[in-house]
Amino acid sequence: MNNKLSRDDLMSLEVYAVERPSFRDKVMQEKTHRRLEITENANLYFENRLTLQYQIQEMLRVERIFDAAGINEELDAYNPLIPDGKNLKATFMLEYPDIELRKKRLAELRGIEDQTYLQVEGFDKVYAISDEDLERTTDEKTSAVHFTRFEFSDDMIKALRNGADLLAGIEHPAFPPKHITVAENIKQALVKDFA
Repeated sequence: MNNKLSRDDLMSLEVYAVERPSFRDKVMQEKTHRRLEITENANLYFENRLTLQYQIQEMLRVERIFDAAGINEELDAYNPLIPDGKNLKATFMLEYPDIELRKKRLAELRGIEDQTYLQVEGFDKVYAISDEDLERTTDEKTSAVHFTRFEFSDDMIKALRNGADLLAGIEHPAFPPKHITVAENIKQALVKDFA
């Protein structure tokens, strides 16, 4: 399944300036079904082709990039975040508004990105494969932002399509055990990411 974006999929800066309000509304509507709050401070924001097209368009607009090399650089950066038909990809964010609390928690939560999971009812947990582009956790702390991938078997995908629940959770010694059932609207949006 080739779901990658190319330069042909992108609007020129001039066209995007006109289309941006309606395109942004469409993307924000899409994103309402792609945010999974595991806890108040730990969220998965699932990416797809549309959300990443928006990210690229915004980067091109803000940076005033219009040359082929610059556009290709953005495509190369964002295309790996698009699901490829057998997986879900998400930005995992640890969100603590208080700066001092954030510093403390990020030091305590080293490795949490690899202990976050999704689980199709009746199957084993699928743990996140995190930060394949570069390491974001150090000996001192984890990052507030991680890029994650969850790989699913054909049987898991079939079960989801046939109505099995999707569960999510985090297993980290410095984090209260958390296990939730993914809301139906989010599950249905994510099922569309599979081939």
